[in-house]
Amino acid sequence: MTEATSSLAQFQDTEALITVRDWLRFAVSRFNEARLFFGHGTDNAYDEAVWLILHNLHLPLDRLEPFLDASLTDEEKVALAALLKRRIGERIPAAYLAHEAWLAGERFYVDERVIVPRSFIAHLLSEQLAPWLDEAEGVEAVLDLCTGSGCLAILAAQAFPQAHVDATDLSADALDVARRNIAEHGLEERVTAVQSNMFDALDGRHYDLIISNPPYVNAAAVAALPPEYLHEPALALGSGDDGLDATRVILKHAAAHLKRGGLLVVEIGHNRDALEAAFPDLPFIWLDTEGPGEYVFCLKRDDLA
Repeated sequence: MTEATSSLAQFQDTEALITVRDWLRFAVSRFNEARLFFGHGTDNAYDEAVWLILHNLHLPLDRLEPFLDASLTDEEKVALAALLKRRIGERIPAAYLAHEAWLAGERFYVDERVIVPRSFIAHLLSEQLAPWLDEAEGVEAVLDLCTGSGCLAILAAQAFPQAHVDATDLSADALDVARRNIAEHGLEERVTAVQSNMFDALDGRHYDLIISNPPYVNAAAVAALPPEYLHEPALALGSGDDGLDATRVILKHAAAHLKRGGLLVVEIGHNRDALEAAFPDLPFIWLDTEGPGEYVFCLKRDDLA
């Protein structure tokens, strides 16, 4: 019997689970027993259980304590049990089950047409990329390559209120999700979703800032991904043997789309060594992020040219 099968078997006897506290303890135990993988908004069983329980009960996600000893109705118990069983049995990330993800304090709609938003660039945007971006108040045009859900494009529009943002993606399905998020944030006049294979549909367009969180998982890592990641679009994860195929295209063409003094900011995961070996003449600047490593670089237009 697998860990997941054993955990699901425990759902046959949930009559003793009365309160939110009861269900929270039960969910954490089952998640740990099933050895789920966390990394799509939470990094542990407790936080994931809190998120799913509060979401399912239509309660504020930041207020668990007042509801811990509240009793669930029979209908709520049935719905919550079904939700938790899907998380365990199908290994679906909580963000897809809740159809929401949070980044830099903002809520975004997500489903399996896009990867779950997670990017160190979000934190950098909240600081207007200081001190690497000259005259942030003068930023008028921003490009978000490989936008997915549109989260970084939206955060860029908020960070640079004078700017118009192009949010591009090869996937028409991803752009449908991005347009929904753009509308929900009231940014239809300032953020435009554009279907484009990297720069192909952007002839003649120039930007003060180009940001991108492109596919960057190398082939070996793709083959070892936990089941949760297999629910995400493969197109948005893998990028060739060394994970740098998309980044190579960006480095080749970005200068032609940057204005004088423009800045390129790209996230590449754990690929710093491979990138620097592939482009030994480029003066990459590695930005401080909230993560434990150096995952985001920037380059000035002149450096690229």
